[in-house]
Amino acid sequence: MKYTTIQNTNIKVSKICLGTMTFGEQNTESEAHEQLNYAVEKGINFIDTAEMYSVPGRQETQGNTEKYIGSWLKNQKRDELVIATKITGPNPGLSYIRDNMGFSNEAIDDALEKSLKRLKTDYIDVYQLHWPERSTNFFSQRNYKHNFEDKWEDNFKEVIEKLDSLVKEGKIRHYGVSNETPWGLMRHLEESKNNNLTRCKTIQNPYSLLNRTFEIGLAEVAMREKVGLLAYSPMAFGMLSGKYLGGKMPKNARLTLFPVFSRYNSNESRFLTQKYADLAKELNLSLAQLSLAFVTQQPFVTSNIIGATSMEQLKENISSIHVELTEETLQKIDEIQELQPNPAP
Repeated sequence: MKYTTIQNTNIKVSKICLGTMTFGEQNTESEAHEQLNYAVEKGINFIDTAEMYSVPGRQETQGNTEKYIGSWLKNQKRDELVIATKITGPNPGLSYIRDNMGFSNEAIDDALEKSLKRLKTDYIDVYQLHWPERSTNFFSQRNYKHNFEDKWEDNFKEVIEKLDSLVKEGKIRHYGVSNETPWGLMRHLEESKNNNLTRCKTIQNPYSLLNRTFEIGLAEVAMREKVGLLAYSPMAFGMLSGKYLGGKMPKNARLTLFPVFSRYNSNESRFLTQKYADLAKELNLSLAQLSLAFVTQQPFVTSNIIGATSMEQLKENISSIHVELTEETLQKIDEIQELQPNPAP
């Protein structure tokens, strides 16, 4: 395994992070524990989850992922692991999670206490805001269109003050953002600097061969401000495994089971995936290894969040840490991207 340090902290993390959103929906508790044990055996010390998981979000499975991690974590050496979780942003369809949605003081206290209880731990290493409270472009939205009806009022300072107090209490070590924009990330950093408050340490956004929108504005912010990317969906919901090529829709695959995640299932995405598959074959790599190695090598990436529903997938994904792409290969990837820039979302 390869390791790095979350910038502006003393926390050493594996360059591959175990994503867990399938736990409790596509994976049972025993399967979750098997994945966790294998990941740790291979040197992974970084585990990411969220209060809303399993995915897709449903009342019947909400909190299952944290519970499964918690039942495993209670038998581990806690100080040797880095646990990241997230507080859900406003969404009317997820109101079953908590009475208080959003990032008010009461909401953060409520969400954090419930996460700590489910995870069976006294503290969270990186506590993340899952998506912004304001109306902006994230998830399947590419271009920003201003919502003049948005009732949100700027409360960055208040939210960071609350997170700062939790750091001082020892309930969280650091905080990060997720599904955030360049403007939002800079506002977080501005308020922390101007008010001598705890600083945002990470940003968890999508990044893959099929979605390089992070490079447009956020990559520069990440590099200059030293806020590392925790890249999620590096396999584009499994599209970059190649299993959907030729129009195939495997029976128990994620995009088959959950067609709501259509952002990676466009004709443009399939076209580009075939081009990358051809390149991987030329390099004697699997498409998954090529896709994951590309993400892990980016200088703005702190850790690459991989996930799997089977042990076979997990083993292949983790093995990508040993793949080093040459400058020539990276150039070929850029040339392929030019054929269809950022097809997903």
